[in-house]
Amino acid sequence: MNHSAWPPLVLLTRSGCCLCSGLAERLGSLLPQGTLRLVDVDGDPALQRRFGLLVPLLVVGTDPLHDPVLPRAPPRLKGLALQRWLEKHLVPFTRSTPG
Repeated sequence: MNHSAWPPLVLLTRSGCCLCSGLAERLGSLLPQGTLRLVDVDGDPALQRRFGLLVPLLVVGTDPLHDPVLPRAPPRLKGLALQRWLEKHLVPFTRSTPG
């Protein structure tokens, strides 16, 4: 996927969640800088009520309460397999780039 085609993503996390920190680390090595923002659901009562223990979850966009949430990424995915999973699930949200 072309780096300019990546939509902004929010990774919903919780403090002390090993799945969250692992996914954040793996995504950080795959995504262009500035694409991924981490949000701790426990810092916002509305996010905590809605997502609670469902984290880690990826939101496509910048507003976790209103933007689309992707299916949960399998926790063992990394490297190329995680990149392919992301590309597959982000197809509806990416803009085509000429050339």
